[in-house]
Amino acid sequence: MPGVDFFRSLPKTRVQSPIGPTFTPNFYYAMSSARLTMIAPSRALRGRLPEQLAPLEIAPGLGVVSLMLFRYDVCDIDFYTEAAVGVAVRPARHGGPGVADLASALGDDHIHAYVLALPVNTEIAQVRGHDGYGFPKWVTDLDVSVGEERTTARIANGDGGVDVGFSAATPKQKRFPSGERVSTLTSYTRRDGAWHSTLNQTNVLAGGSSLLPRGFDLTLGEGRMADDLRSLKPLRAIRFDATTSAQAALHMPAPFSVR
Repeated sequence: MPGVDFFRSLPKTRVQSPIGPTFTPNFYYAMSSARLTMIAPSRALRGRLPEQLAPLEIAPGLGVVSLMLFRYDVCDIDFYTEAAVGVAVRPARHGGPGVADLASALGDDHIHAYVLALPVNTEIAQVRGHDGYGFPKWVTDLDVSVGEERTTARIANGDGGVDVGFSAATPKQKRFPSGERVSTLTSYTRRDGAWHSTLNQTNVLAGGSSLLPRGFDLTLGEGRMADDLRSLKPLRAIRFDATTSAQAALHMPAPFSVR
């Protein structure tokens, strides 16, 4: 298992939450993940976003949607797997030009997103994620493997069939010293009528990417996640990222004004 140097500068604090007293951030000591990034019509994305948020555009009329896969082998709430459908959005309350937001996201590796679907495979992950963070989580059979040679996932629907399936060759991995490559993700959620932002910091230890990926297999079956992906009308994949070794710190949501 990787060391713990990344976590030394992130002391846990005791806070009140909708699920009672808890400590933040949650630590993920050993994990892997993958992300298939696709372009989609901005009009379709706006149709699924709350009116307070706007899609991040890479070109006029074109936004970005991602299928994300996670495997948490060692973490504060035990092993679990997770998948997500998310839309990249402009930072809330940011009135500058969209090209500046895009350059910032790419240059700093800090993405802002709105998550439409976030199935998990354990009850504790569902309760903490849904009740504590406000994410659209539900429990289902969910297998994720991000290996040196291949990345695969199968998200089951309520009948045991395929909701979403994925398979691709894993991009060549490059190893990084702890702390050298830390990416951040800010997710926006609305809970009890109030907006919150949730910060996730990922310490990448081994990862790789491929641009304009080919040869992957994305299966959209029948289920909530497949329906969400179809509604976004993705046009083509522009990037595939796979991280075979990483760590993360997930902070509790903070109240936030999106205006």
